[in-house]
Amino acid sequence: MTSLKSNPSEGGNEALSEPERRRRRSVHEKLAIVQETLEPGVTVLEVARRHEVNPNQVSAWRKQYQDGTLAPHNIGEALVPASQLAAAMNEIRELQRLLGKKTQEAEILKEATEYTPSSSGDCPLHHSALGRL
Repeated sequence: MTSLKSNPSEGGNEALSEPERRRRRSVHEKLAIVQETLEPGVTVLEVARRHEVNPNQVSAWRKQYQDGTLAPHNIGEALVPASQLAAAMNEIRELQRLLGKKTQEAEILKEATEYTPSSSGDCPLHHSALGRL
């Protein structure tokens, strides 16, 4: 598809032989653009025009930045969807809770064995261990 582009120096329109391609920006470029919009007195529109980016796109990058989803990552590092991350965090919390419970149980059993005379034949645990019950 060809498009017309106004060229004021030649006084008319000229047909482009190829359509303009979208430029893919790296995460670092996006972050730099977003940082510019965060400076006092600078508008999103100014920054968007300077970098030839649609202002809506700059606003979207800003929102991603504020949400924490626009961040550089290491090459080869897998990105995890937010839903999987939330599920993994819930599982970690549950496992930590279970670990705490088991730690408490172990401490209670340890204290119980410390207060029970081991040489006495009156201890039910001692009898069961020896098979005398």
